Amino acid sequence: MTENPAHLDAPEHVRSRINTSQPHTARIWNYWLGGKDNYEVDREVGDQIRQLHPGIGDYARADRLFLGRAVRHLVADRGIRQFLDIGTGLPTADNTHEVAQRIAPESRIVYVDNDPLVLAHARALLTSTPEGRTDYLDADLRDVDSILEHASKTLDLSRPVALMLLGVVIFIEEDDKAYGLVRRLMEKLAPGSFLVLSHTVTHPEMPDVDQAVAFWNEHGTPKLTQRTPEQTARFFDGLEVLEPGVVSCSRWRPEDATDGEPAEVAMFGGVGRKA
Repeated sequence: MTENPAHLDAPEHVRSRINTSQPHTARIWNYWLGGKDNYEVDREVGDQIRQLHPGIGDYARADRLFLGRAVRHLVADRGIRQFLDIGTGLPTADNTHEVAQRIAPESRIVYVDNDPLVLAHARALLTSTPEGRTDYLDADLRDVDSILEHASKTLDLSRPVALMLLGVVIFIEEDDKAYGLVRRLMEKLAPGSFLVLSHTVTHPEMPDVDQAVAFWNEHGTPKLTQRTPEQTARFFDGLEVLEPGVVSCSRWRPEDATDGEPAEVAMFGGVGRKA
């Protein structure tokens, strides 16, 4: 497997921030999704986590498919043409702009991440259609004001925007701070905007997930915080939550339900609309 070649072309100040000796969540996630932007240390820890929780790859894929279904719904059925994707992660197939611009080429997307490895790959996120536009910001979710100031150069914040927070608030340990950040971002967006959020959950029927998270927090970076499905639903307080609610990502409007309801995964998500 290729050892993360793309970051070698990045500027020195970016390369110096990439720690290749410690497993990193973005690279492990990339490994579970079948990508090549990871190292042996990531694969070793990824395999150990998979031994503790054999279904981990399923919920990585479920989260990615949830992104695609949510974006397609917002573009095709809700008329959304602007996306603010915070906690972008490593580029892979069907990134937000690819899904959106496939339906509406004029769509505009701003990506935000504070991971230097994602920054090194940012050029893969900037392949917009001529009619639309994509931009990338190296920033932390906590930098609400600077994120919105930068995003306003590409997005018209007086019009509806879809705020994408997939698997990112799990890195904010304090509940008050996590809920407050999401609320501050949504308060700044126009009526008719949407929140698309997913979160790793702790669930009594999935004890192996807790073991896997504990192992990760002991060996990897950055540390993550689990919340219950009910706590995850709180991120949508004050919003009109679209059907079927905040559910397992695999069960949010699955495209093929002919074989019954998909298996539940420990990644819950939902879509909510600001009135």
